[in-house]
Amino acid sequence: MHVRVNAATSVDGKLSTRERTQFAISGAEDFERVDELRADFDAVMVGVGTVLADDPSLTLKDADLAAARAEREESPHPARVVADSQARTPTDASVLGPDADTYVLVSENAPDSRVRELERAGAHCVVAGNNRVALPDALAKLESQGVERVMVEGGGELLFSLFADNLVDALSIFVGSMVVGGRDAPTLVDGEGFTDDFPRLDLTDVERLDDGVLLTYDVLGRNGGD
Repeated sequence: MHVRVNAATSVDGKLSTRERTQFAISGAEDFERVDELRADFDAVMVGVGTVLADDPSLTLKDADLAAARAEREESPHPARVVADSQARTPTDASVLGPDADTYVLVSENAPDSRVRELERAGAHCVVAGNNRVALPDALAKLESQGVERVMVEGGGELLFSLFADNLVDALSIFVGSMVVGGRDAPTLVDGEGFTDDFPRLDLTDVERLDDGVLLTYDVLGRNGGD
């Protein structure tokens, strides 16, 4: 499976304010780039925190991109994937809309009643791990369903887990021309954090875009490994 992380941050690495308030970091050029990038993937993935905070639909905005996928005999929109250990995704969340398949990754300890509610709302629940989703197992199960290319859009807890498990192959990050600050504001990668054996990156491209810069990396793995 190929996993690409795509995100936008302020110069100081913040995804939103300390109040978890979203704001526009990039502009029209980057929005178009992200839509085109989504169209090349089998699925778009986020953590449940992103669903609860932003209620994204994770569908393509450009009808022409959706039509081009259909012409290739693919679904018009990539599938949606939510990492949600305790099945907290609301049953009326936009990510459960009818436009594309939705996979919710849950742990074995997720409440059975919530899992059933999500399945009735149209989700395909994938069980992996005890108290938390075991991402390597969950992604392997998705791959067995034909999901071979996944684009991950956040949030910081999910990204930390993916990097910690050496599951990320590439990273694209738009850095906007602003400073947000705040010790409690979410960053690109949160979680427990690394104290050593850091994920290593290889910068492959730098592009001026909107009023910021797009940085593209290959991920070499932790300690430079594969």
